[in-house]
Amino acid sequence: MKILLASPRGFCAGVKMAIGSLQRALELLGTPIYVYHEIVHNRHVVERFRRRGVVFVMGLDEVPEGAHLLYSAHGVSPEIRRQARQRRLHAIDATCPLVSKVHLEAVRFARRRFTIILIGHAGHDEVVGTLGEAPDRIRLVEKVEDVDRLEVPDPLAVAYLTQTTLSVDDARRIVDRLRQRFPAIVGPPKKDICYATENRQQAVKALVAEADVVLVLGSRNSSNSNRLAEIARSHNRPAYLIDGAAEIAPGWLGGDDTVLITAGASAPDEVVDECVAYLADRYQARVEERAVRQEGAQFPLPLPLRGREEVAVGTGSPGLWAGPDTTPVACS
Repeated sequence: MKILLASPRGFCAGVKMAIGSLQRALELLGTPIYVYHEIVHNRHVVERFRRRGVVFVMGLDEVPEGAHLLYSAHGVSPEIRRQARQRRLHAIDATCPLVSKVHLEAVRFARRRFTIILIGHAGHDEVVGTLGEAPDRIRLVEKVEDVDRLEVPDPLAVAYLTQTTLSVDDARRIVDRLRQRFPAIVGPPKKDICYATENRQQAVKALVAEADVVLVLGSRNSSNSNRLAEIARSHNRPAYLIDGAAEIAPGWLGGDDTVLITAGASAPDEVVDECVAYLADRYQARVEERAVRQEGAQFPLPLPLRGREEVAVGTGSPGLWAGPDTTPVACS
């Protein structure tokens, strides 16, 4: 067996920042710390923090007044922020800066009285947060067919935004159809699909033709991980989205297969290493790492988490402490 280990894979800068924020908050504040929804969409990451005393909640009514609350990498709506202030929660904003960028674009377009078409998946945490920025102005579309059902008050004042973790190809098809229907439509100054999502998809596209089967490490509620499996299947390769080596079924693989392994942007390195070790032990697989692109993006932690002297534990005004620096280090 031969393993093609795709690179880039695994944690992106936004996920590293969010996980680092929660780790630092635990060091500074101790437990309990509450997180609104999952810090990132990965079962291993969430369970690891849960064992350390982190409490993940679906609603703010589950958080005691005055407690410490961390917003996940996927962002939240203004209504959640309002509720947090009302409950006197000390909130730390670990929203990925690239998600925050989409929120700011929605606000700007709404102020200009545009109808905003948001391309994304209904119910995803990121989409819910973005919709909340201008609920009376934003229409959600998930597929090309949805575009044909759209009706807008002014075809000359239409803008589009996208979820950051979409399939690049699917989003392009929807945008093309939007431009056919609304020739005056405008988009964000820079594309919304994040660099990490695009890079991981490009790596799969570049390598999938050499593979007999594709294993994607990631959880089932991870949008970007699902897109990687879909891309492999669109190239007529069997692809399996798994949380770890324990989920590999013997019938999926042959002893002389070439197996492409990649990982979604919220999957930790250790699950990839575990999978590679399993195949090496069971099938004597040899590993060939294949780098398609290089990444160097970094996002700093929210300001109050960068040094103990900057945090007054349990003091000060409740509300939002600080968001992450939204200026990324250049990446390729």
